[in-house]
Amino acid sequence: MNQNLAGKVALVTGASRGMGREIAENLAQQGAKVVVNYSSNPGKAEEVVTGIKQKGGEAVAIRADISQVAELEQLFQTTLEAYGQLDILVNNAGIMITKPILNMTEEDFDKQFAINVKGTFFACQQAAKYMNDNGRIINFSTSVTGQMFPTYSVYAGTKGAVEQITRQLAKEFGRKGITINAVSPGPVNTELFTVGKSAEEIATVGNMNSFGRLGEPEDISNIVLFLASKESQWVTGQTIRVNGGFI
Repeated sequence: MNQNLAGKVALVTGASRGMGREIAENLAQQGAKVVVNYSSNPGKAEEVVTGIKQKGGEAVAIRADISQVAELEQLFQTTLEAYGQLDILVNNAGIMITKPILNMTEEDFDKQFAINVKGTFFACQQAAKYMNDNGRIINFSTSVTGQMFPTYSVYAGTKGAVEQITRQLAKEFGRKGITINAVSPGPVNTELFTVGKSAEEIATVGNMNSFGRLGEPEDISNIVLFLASKESQWVTGQTIRVNGGFI
């Protein structure tokens, strides 16, 4: 196990599966104590925690619906009770509902903004209260904000908001030496992207980048590790597209 993040505490939202799981495991491998946040699947979250511990790391699973501010507040309080500090926040949790505009419901719209935007913003607010100086915040956007995809209007809209929240908060957090950046993946081989799509659709999108494949979770987590490290101290307020040349 590497120890680049030894002594650090990381909170990863939506960490029971997919990209969040990969990020949580990699942060732990670098020596961070990791809070594995989940909303509805305690079994999967505990599976991540067990895997981290089996490799010599330290982790705990904490349930919270990040679209509810009261639950976010409790998530941060429980994190502090468990580990006494917070150094890294990865706002990974998100949902994607893709429909033509005529089929998008008010519930669809509100749910995406509640999780993707409200959850990210108020998690950042909690970090502003409790994160140690020189901490790291990594938010998640999408490279679809640079494309024009039918049915993605609301999802891309939420991520455009995340990019601006990230940019506008940079100087507020900078007073404490905290960096805040957004990672903007292209299509990645996770449930969030692949569920509901045919093999042909997945292949078509995979062929839109320079390497002719979907991204894998590790492609994204490697950039998150950099942004969580001391080496990224001069990078803040940025949206970094990690997409293999998708755009």
